[in-house]
Amino acid sequence: MKYFLIAGEASGDLHASALMRELKLVDNQAEFCFLGGDLMAAQGGKLVRHINKMAFMGFVNVLLNLKKISENMNVCKQAIRDFQPDVVILVDYPGFNLRIAKFIKKELQTPVYYYIAPKLWAWKSYRIKEIKRYVDKVFTIFPFETQYFRNLGYEVDYVGNPSVDSIENFLQSTDNKEIASEKPIVALLAGSRKQEIKGCLKIMSSMADFFPDFKFVLAAAPAIREDFYRKTLPPNIDIVFGQTYNLVRNSYAAVVNSGTATLETALLNTPQVVVYHVIGGIVVPLLRKILIHIPFVSLVNLIAQKEVVKELITPNFTEEKLKIELAKILYDNDLRNKILNDYQQIKETLGEKGTAKCTASLIYSLSKSKSY
Repeated sequence: MKYFLIAGEASGDLHASALMRELKLVDNQAEFCFLGGDLMAAQGGKLVRHINKMAFMGFVNVLLNLKKISENMNVCKQAIRDFQPDVVILVDYPGFNLRIAKFIKKELQTPVYYYIAPKLWAWKSYRIKEIKRYVDKVFTIFPFETQYFRNLGYEVDYVGNPSVDSIENFLQSTDNKEIASEKPIVALLAGSRKQEIKGCLKIMSSMADFFPDFKFVLAAAPAIREDFYRKTLPPNIDIVFGQTYNLVRNSYAAVVNSGTATLETALLNTPQVVVYHVIGGIVVPLLRKILIHIPFVSLVNLIAQKEVVKELITPNFTEEKLKIELAKILYDNDLRNKILNDYQQIKETLGEKGTAKCTASLIYSLSKSKSY
């Protein structure tokens, strides 16, 4: 069968590539056309547009790039028409993907499946109307999502969490190796997009001045050049490329920009402080009360349904507060043990590996039977 996939950022590229690999195993005639990144390209098929030209974060940045977004949309639509897929698979990236789903259902009637569902439980719950109308099946990756969608009158399939697969595969690979360091390491994970990196890196990197007994190392994001980081980073902080998991596994603690990396850090058993910079300063708490429907922003706390790790979100994301919270996880052994015990509970909640394999089998069988 012919599969058209759309991923708009680095995490989507990772998870979509794993899904493509598994689709090739269940369907030896699988053909791919996609918007995505290097990992998807490595699985074969035609790359229509790279994620480097697609990842626009934040209201202001979206407004500034409306022309590029519109161009991406038109390129995607034409590629779908030309490829004539048997199925379209959307991976996260809801602002773009739900518009494509609408186009497909109105013009082509091709089956549409959503892998890595839009986080309606966080905000923009009104999007359920579009999902019911334009998406044939949603595959969820968090246990609590299943009941959430069910309460909205939409049945979904929980397929496990792809981060479990990624971490388990890493732990069994040759990439899992010791990092030599004279001091305990503190990992800095500043995100995958330039806008969010700019917003948090200065405060994150300043921690090296307060904790001289630790070695601070930044995990670089794919496709971000070293000179971009060096504009902000002091010279005593190292940068590693393509070694994020190994860095985190070898770290005594981590400071992590909110996102998938918070869950991956938990699965690697590294205590962390979660940070997130939002433009808006003191008005952010008010906007959160109005727009956001969840008590936490990190996946770690959301899955556990309690505060496992500390979250510092604008305006609480300051140098002084980060210094205090980082000191706690560096020097308080009781707190560190509590965090690690909670991490174990999260692992049990998520279940075993096999997310991409399960999703590929469901997509293939649904598409063959047309009973979606």
